[in-house]
Amino acid sequence: MNTIKKELRKSDILSLMDTLSKKNYNPIYAENLEEAKEIILNLIPLHSSIALGGSVTINQLDIIDTFRGDEYHLFDRYNQPDWPSTLQCMREGLLADFFLTSTNAISKNGELIQTDSGGNRVASLLWGPKNVIVVCGINKLVDTWQEGMNRIKEFVGPLNSKRINHKTPCNISGVCEDCQTKQRICNFTSVIKSGKRVEKPITIIIINEEVGY
Repeated sequence: MNTIKKELRKSDILSLMDTLSKKNYNPIYAENLEEAKEIILNLIPLHSSIALGGSVTINQLDIIDTFRGDEYHLFDRYNQPDWPSTLQCMREGLLADFFLTSTNAISKNGELIQTDSGGNRVASLLWGPKNVIVVCGINKLVDTWQEGMNRIKEFVGPLNSKRINHKTPCNISGVCEDCQTKQRICNFTSVIKSGKRVEKPITIIIINEEVGY
């Protein structure tokens, strides 16, 4: 039954990939996390500079330690001594050769929907890094961008707030309360309707597994 279900999901992914291609994205299918990791390493040449969006999906790829090696230059947001240094690292990452991240949702109409606390991911998706690679699990595919926004409010925002222990009402209640707290998790939102950028098109790797939040 799981094999049949996976084949049905693959059909949905391939249909979405056709839509994404028509909207100037560069979509790539991956059967699982391992395959997605291999695709990423083939896309990013050695000695490239790489910046990251905060992402459970990217952490699950088990690829960050590879980028910390001598063969790449990583703007390592996760390995800074304090918050000002982290902010500076993310600013410098806007000039990276590659930006690797995930998204909160992708609609059937080919829209990427994402919300940030600090705006690093939203900014880098739209402008800055020469190449953008978005990695997304099947669990993030939605029918409409409005459904994607609901997914963020009802699930992604509260869960991420709890994961990184932001001092927000949703960390306690599990429900978005449209708060105005200092550590609000959903300050900056973008809905990307086309993969076309000033530099190269956005590459989207869709994994036929539930990955990330």
